[in-house]
Amino acid sequence: MNPVSRVLIVSSDAPWLAEVVAGLQQAAASLDNPFGLCADGVAGCREAERRVLADGEVQIVLIDKGLREHGEPQPAVALANRINQLRPELSLYILLQDDDEKLLMEELASHAIDGYFYRDEHDVSGWFRILSAEMGEKAATPFYDRLKQYVAMAKDSWHTPGHSGGDSLKGSPWVGDFYDFVGEEMLRADLSVSVPMLDSLLHPTGVIAEAQRLAAKAFGARKTYFATNGTSTSNKVIFQTLLAPGDKLLLDRNCHKSVHHGVILSGARPVYLDSSLNRHYGIFGPVPKQVIFDAIAANLDARVLILTSCTYDGLRYDLAPIIAAAHTAGIKVIVDEAWYGHARFHPAFRPTALEAGADYVTQSTHKVLSAFSQASMIHVNDPGFDEHLFRENFNMHTSTSPQYNLIASLDVARKQAVTEGYRLLDRALRLAQELRGKIGSTGAFRVLELDDLLPDSMRGEGVQLDPTKITVDIAQSGYSSDELRHALFERFNIQIEKSTFNTITLLLTLGTTRSKVSRLFDALLRLAKEQRTPRQYHRLPEIPGFSRLACLPRDAFYESGERLPLLDDDGLPNAALCGRVCCDQIVPYPPGIPVLVPGQVIEAPILAYLARLLKTQKSIEMHGLAEEGEYCVRVLRADELAAVPSAAWFN
Repeated sequence: MNPVSRVLIVSSDAPWLAEVVAGLQQAAASLDNPFGLCADGVAGCREAERRVLADGEVQIVLIDKGLREHGEPQPAVALANRINQLRPELSLYILLQDDDEKLLMEELASHAIDGYFYRDEHDVSGWFRILSAEMGEKAATPFYDRLKQYVAMAKDSWHTPGHSGGDSLKGSPWVGDFYDFVGEEMLRADLSVSVPMLDSLLHPTGVIAEAQRLAAKAFGARKTYFATNGTSTSNKVIFQTLLAPGDKLLLDRNCHKSVHHGVILSGARPVYLDSSLNRHYGIFGPVPKQVIFDAIAANLDARVLILTSCTYDGLRYDLAPIIAAAHTAGIKVIVDEAWYGHARFHPAFRPTALEAGADYVTQSTHKVLSAFSQASMIHVNDPGFDEHLFRENFNMHTSTSPQYNLIASLDVARKQAVTEGYRLLDRALRLAQELRGKIGSTGAFRVLELDDLLPDSMRGEGVQLDPTKITVDIAQSGYSSDELRHALFERFNIQIEKSTFNTITLLLTLGTTRSKVSRLFDALLRLAKEQRTPRQYHRLPEIPGFSRLACLPRDAFYESGERLPLLDDDGLPNAALCGRVCCDQIVPYPPGIPVLVPGQVIEAPILAYLARLLKTQKSIEMHGLAEEGEYCVRVLRADELAAVPSAAWFN
């Protein structure tokens, strides 16, 4: 299948417009045209905007500086800025009469413009070659291309990895099936740093550096780094770059566990911000703005604020005012966008965290774009970025033998995002809207919209919902979430993203198709027709508020401690734990929010909460509790607590 790259020319000069469109079409037919460039023209701004939004194959827009629009003093400038806001991945060229016009455009819209042509040069074939080269840069995958080139060279391997391009597996009566399953090309491409022409992830100067430069341009960052250890490691790298032992940071208590691990590793002093809670569905949302603003005002010595946007359930902050308040106080902002890496490529999802002013953003490119699992990106817009320090921390956490197929997948995922991301995301949005209606028509399942998901405390906060994350209320179906997951998997070959006690979550991506939507709807409709008795809503016990820290999380975590049972001999909360200091991060999943973090003082409501969960929610996972025939909590011994520095400064 050959690509199509539409060049849209916008001009109110009809004869000239027709001449340019015809010239570009003739050049497309007579010259080398690997990207399928073709031309079309429109006469005004509104039609241009409509075409840009309606046609995902538009890749380049040429705007006549002499464009006339009623009531608009500088229509070409306004249109360039508007198109850049709608689809920043498009290439924009301005057609000028003279250099004075160029100076004006540079002053008013330089950030949006990729280049200029002089409209009276009549060199349409030359323009075509330049536009083709523009598409060539946009569609380039420097690392992936070099990897394919090296594999095609068929070099004998006298270096790692030990399977030697799959030769140790090929033809084996024991493991030859793995060779067949994975495929020859994948194994031949599993190489190592012993191949200099493939560059080094730890010190990139060649094709990896070039691939990262293209990614930075695509995602709107000053710098972008490829990570093969997932966003979990990416968060830790940024923490160690920005935070020295004892530095203070503000963080959402509902952050991913990697953030809490980063607190331990960095030795930072955390200020935990309690998330909002939808008690009816047991869904945790963003931290209310006022809570964040108050925390900033009360902790002007904080160095970092980290937030998660969007959440696992698709709730995203109105980030711009929060980031502005943090920056006013001199606080750097990190946004975990693990679930939102696609947002740059469709106006329905924007602004992104970078566009809202974030200094650092981590994205799980593998979650919602087309990269392999573990493949992530770190984007940097911090004007005070210390690249040397960052690189030292990055290399501390990165394997010296990174998986080159993961790097190639990041290169390819970026290419797809800039060339057809808009079209595929537009399809995903249409399918999401269609699926919402279909699910509602079953009578037994109901999609939760923003108003359903938002806790009361978050109304009017500007929180928005990512439509590609669909949370379904299943209570009226009569199925428990475990039963429904099992039925969908075993009877209908459908695997969902996650579930809570009353809901399931469906994730739509670039790979969602109408056929998949049809099969899911058919499965839910069949289950609805069973007409089971509706179930009572199960409500999670309300998570206790954060108590206090007795010491730094790092200090508590690295002590040996002692293990005490969570429950006493009568099955009640063990009173001996009250007032003790926890050494581990204890996280019931779902919802995945730490009830205790290292260094936190254990109080009676916390013990009661954990005990109730164990008794009433049998399917819940309790991360961080030691299992030795019974659940135990690791706590500091009295002598250890006396020896570690006090956190009195913190409370």
